[in-house]
Amino acid sequence: MLLIFICVSILGLVLFLVYYYSTKEVVKRILKNLPNSSIGNIKTNKLTKISGKALHVNEPLIAPFSKRKCVFYVLKIEQKKQRGKNSHWSTIVNEEKVQSFFLEKNGDLIIIHPTQKPQNYKSYLVVDKKTSSGTFNDPSPEFESLLKRYSIKSTNFLGFNKPLRYSEGIIEIGEEITVAGIAKWKNLKEPIDGYSYSKIAVLESSSNQKIIMTDLSKHLLNKK
Repeated sequence: MLLIFICVSILGLVLFLVYYYSTKEVVKRILKNLPNSSIGNIKTNKLTKISGKALHVNEPLIAPFSKRKCVFYVLKIEQKKQRGKNSHWSTIVNEEKVQSFFLEKNGDLIIIHPTQKPQNYKSYLVVDKKTSSGTFNDPSPEFESLLKRYSIKSTNFLGFNKPLRYSEGIIEIGEEITVAGIAKWKNLKEPIDGYSYSKIAVLESSSNQKIIMTDLSKHLLNKK
C-alpha cells in the first residue's frame, strides 16, 4: 500500500508541475500580477501591461490554413504514430511567425516589437482552428493544400489516409489581446496616419524581461 501511495503521489506531483509550468499558466501568472495601464500614463522603464486591439504596422501576415489577416500565428501539424499497442502524436511541423504591431486602446497607440531571432517574447495563443484526417476521414481541400505547402503526403504507400491533425492560433487584426513589456517613449522616424505626435509609446524586452503576449480573455488575466 505504501508503495502505491508513493507512486500515486509522485505521479500527482509530476502532473501538477507540468500544469504549473506550462506556457499558458506561466503567462497567466505573470499578467495577473500586473495592474492594467493606460497608454497615455505609462512610466518609462517599468514593466507594463496593456490590453487593446492589435493593428498591423506593415502588410499583415496571412494565417496558412484559415487565411485570416494577422500579426502573429502559430501552427502545428502532427501525425499519429503506432508502435505495437501504443500510439502517440508526433509533431512534424511546428511553425510560428510574428511581426511588429500596434496596440490601440481608447484611441491611443503603442508599438510592440517582438523578434524571433533572438526570441524576445513569451506567448500563449488560443487554438481556434483545427482540422484532421484519418483512415475514414479524407482531408478537406484546404487541409490537402496546406499539407502540400509543407511537402507532406496525406496518404501512405498503400494509399490509405494518414492520421494527421492541424491546429492554429493567431492574433487577428482588430483582436483584443493583452501585452506586457518594458515601457519606453520613442521619437517617430516616420509619421503615422491619424497620429499627430512626434513620440510614441513602445513595449519592448530587456536583458531579463521578455515581452509577454496572449489572446486569453481579460477576465482570466485579471482574476485573483
